[in-house]
Amino acid sequence: MSRANTCLNCGLPISGKFCNNCGQKTDTQRITFKHFIFHDILHGVWHFEKGILFTIQQTLLRPGKAALEYIEGKRIRYYNVFYLILLLIGLNIFLTHYYEELNHVYNYIPTTDIKNDIGKRFDDFLGQNAKILIYLFVPFFAFNSFLIFRRKKLNFSEHFIVAGITFLAIMILTTIGNILFFFDFTNSLQLISELANTFVPILILLYVIFSYYTAFKEDYTLIGFIIRMLLFIMLMIIQLAIMLILIFGYVTDWEFGHLKY
Repeated sequence: MSRANTCLNCGLPISGKFCNNCGQKTDTQRITFKHFIFHDILHGVWHFEKGILFTIQQTLLRPGKAALEYIEGKRIRYYNVFYLILLLIGLNIFLTHYYEELNHVYNYIPTTDIKNDIGKRFDDFLGQNAKILIYLFVPFFAFNSFLIFRRKKLNFSEHFIVAGITFLAIMILTTIGNILFFFDFTNSLQLISELANTFVPILILLYVIFSYYTAFKEDYTLIGFIIRMLLFIMLMIIQLAIMLILIFGYVTDWEFGHLKY
């Protein structure tokens, strides 16, 4: 092991165990097979998992407070929320696709496409742009809370953090629901899938309310918060409707008048 007087990464003078400029450790050693396996790989994976598990725990137990703490600067223990959202979106797309494939086999659904051309184009667009469309809910959340919860004096980027942690909770619950849906393909445990189908959407709505309540409860009375939360949900419904209309218009070349029912 060696300790240099200047940082081997950025070249600036150093003191202590870490470089004050770039954060690299000041004690370095030659890379050996033992060091590579037990430090670079196992140590890195352990800290990677710890960050994810801590972030998930905080998101589920105290989402609003966790977001405010992150905004205040307590960030070192958190895994990047937005990366984690992308990972869960990808996992959910895979689970949904695999569920549909099993559903075709299990329920003997013909593989031929029975949808009309517009329905097929609509589904194709959603499938090809699923990650982007799902991720759009984060800026929607941030924009709505920025408009409605003004008393906290957070800027738009800080509302993005609250929105990100809130949406991460939604993706965690959605992932759990999508996993439970596979009980559809069992003979005796289909009730679990049916319960998930009923209660996961309710839990998602409650978690959105819970997240924003824990973030902003000190700034509003209960009635004031309820009114603002209703406005928040109304804005989300309007934004979702506009997004679906725009997508439908795009895939139909804006020829709504020629649709046949």
